[in-house]
Amino acid sequence: MFFTQPSLLFSSMANFFFFFFMFLLLLSLSTSNKLDHLDGPISNVTKHLIFPDFAPKTSPRIHHDLKLLGSAKLSDETNSIQIPDPSSNTHQNSPNFIRHQAGRALFSSPVRLLDPLSQSPASFHTTFSFQFTNGNAANAAIEGGGGSGLTFIIVPDEFTVGRPGPWLAMMNDACDHNYKAMAIEFDTRMNTEFGDPSDNHVGINLGTIVSKTTANASDVGVSLRDGSVHRAWISYDGDRKWIDIHLGNAGSSREKPLVSAQLDLSPYLNEYMFVGFSASTGNHTQIHHVFDWNFSSTSRANLRVPSMETCENNLISFGSNNKPPQMAFMIFIAVVVLFLAALLTLYYNGKRRRVDKSVLMPEMLNLSEKKHRPRPPNKPRRFTVAELAAATRGFSEGEILSSDSVRGVLYRGMLGNGSQVAVNRLSTRFLSSNRVDRRRVVREVGAATRVRHPNLAGLRGWCCDNKEVIVVYDYYQNGSLDRWLFGLGVLPWTRRAKVVRDIAEALSFLHSKKLAHKNVKTSSIFLDVTFRAILGDFQFGCLPVESGRVDSDSSVKTDVFEFGIVLLEIVAGRSRNSGSDSDKVEEIDLMKFAWSMHEKGELLNVVDPRIGAAFNPDQAVRILKVGLLCTVSDVKSRPSMDEVVRFLSLESPVPDPPPGRPVAIFPYNSATDLCTGYTCTPFK
Repeated sequence: MFFTQPSLLFSSMANFFFFFFMFLLLLSLSTSNKLDHLDGPISNVTKHLIFPDFAPKTSPRIHHDLKLLGSAKLSDETNSIQIPDPSSNTHQNSPNFIRHQAGRALFSSPVRLLDPLSQSPASFHTTFSFQFTNGNAANAAIEGGGGSGLTFIIVPDEFTVGRPGPWLAMMNDACDHNYKAMAIEFDTRMNTEFGDPSDNHVGINLGTIVSKTTANASDVGVSLRDGSVHRAWISYDGDRKWIDIHLGNAGSSREKPLVSAQLDLSPYLNEYMFVGFSASTGNHTQIHHVFDWNFSSTSRANLRVPSMETCENNLISFGSNNKPPQMAFMIFIAVVVLFLAALLTLYYNGKRRRVDKSVLMPEMLNLSEKKHRPRPPNKPRRFTVAELAAATRGFSEGEILSSDSVRGVLYRGMLGNGSQVAVNRLSTRFLSSNRVDRRRVVREVGAATRVRHPNLAGLRGWCCDNKEVIVVYDYYQNGSLDRWLFGLGVLPWTRRAKVVRDIAEALSFLHSKKLAHKNVKTSSIFLDVTFRAILGDFQFGCLPVESGRVDSDSSVKTDVFEFGIVLLEIVAGRSRNSGSDSDKVEEIDLMKFAWSMHEKGELLNVVDPRIGAAFNPDQAVRILKVGLLCTVSDVKSRPSMDEVVRFLSLESPVPDPPPGRPVAIFPYNSATDLCTGYTCTPFK
């Protein structure tokens, strides 16, 4: 071991000097390139857009100049951009025909709005006239609640369509927290969860639907819902980082600004962005019209200076006694250093091969072989606590995705290769109370890694040392289902029905492989960017179901029971434990409420009222009946997950649940740790 140290030292020194000189060479090249690019004068890049109207008949290029997304159209009747498009729905006699719609109308080419070198935002000015109507030509004024509003929007792409409802088509489900966008909203709905001051306001949104600054339109005598044509002026000074927003009726002149504030847009802009309009509707009907639009921008740019090199200069330099240029000298030094480094490396590597291998420590050889053993990509592996602590910033509270006071905490993490993961750290209390054999946990995680299904979370690895048990999963940016059901906004019915099918198929697949999940709940269901439901957060990975064991059979039936509760939560939009002992219907325990509605023959009363009429009643009743069948206390009366999949896919008729929920005297043995939630609680 001591004989190899000099060779290692000199070889390392040779490599160090080589890479040091190569760094100097690259630095010199980079500096030279920067000088070539930055020595030019500063110029202004301007862009002007003028749309006196949006009439396709008189302006044939209008379809080329505008990109229409979602429920946006060019109206021949009003010569305007119209969002939503009533003609896109064949059931126009229905009152729901323009509800829950979203659309964007963008200029088809990107506009330069940021100087990447100085990070200076561009200055721009835009003005447009707009009108909100209810679709009735005789009476354009909107009575009652309007929904939801219009925005002037600046976004990084021309493909994304935002969500309907209070999101104003600005943000999409797939937009991550780094989505660069800004919008000026003209909102006719008051959403307290977003901090809206009224149902007649203007707001500035920066990368989120929650407004940074708001002002009531009534402050300048404007009612956005009165059916009148209004005009907006938006001016932004990129040098001063200042914005002014004026609002008035069509034909009026600009008076005092409605909003005048300091605003730095540079963090929310790329060099090139798309500009235009977005609008949406929710449970209320409203048509948004934009009649004309002018836009102009001015951004700073550095011009390149033409090269001073000429053929004549090269001839003069070649024939003169001038010193070689600096770049040629640096290249010469780099070549010499490379040659010397190669000689030193060959010499000392040959000397190392002559050293007797017996002097090396055996344990050091074993460690080296183990450390460098090749491993297939994406194969689950064993992590250390230090690795996962670094990935989660020391298990920081800011990285917590969800927590369970009994089982543990789920963190968001970033591995060394840059990939995001979900890190489930089981609590010490949970591990000690259940007398967990950590070797068995590793075996169970290993069994789970061999099970692949599109609706099961991928396992990245595990950690089992220093009295810690941690499981690492793939990370899904849309988060868990409970966030979408019980948090902000309303999850559309079609997506709820798809989540039900996805999770049913995942559990059916698990049970067919003699595996159980034992932790089925909305916080264990994740949504990917396409809103495909992913079942994750297993209890100790997947627990093998061994025949002949009562607790193993109960584990499968527990999955069925908990799946039934999840079905009720998805349809009702309520948490299972959100109720109380009150006699009010809306405050009754969810499962008790669902069974009572079944007894009265009023199952549709369980459906989330926030959805309105935008759902399939037959499909909702079918899902609710399946949920009730899964929650009967008699274990043997519950359907298998394979039967549930057939019920939901219409392959088999759904049996009618019993008139009242049967109560088992001893539903489970509490010693098996299966008493979670309703599992050991008799129905009252």
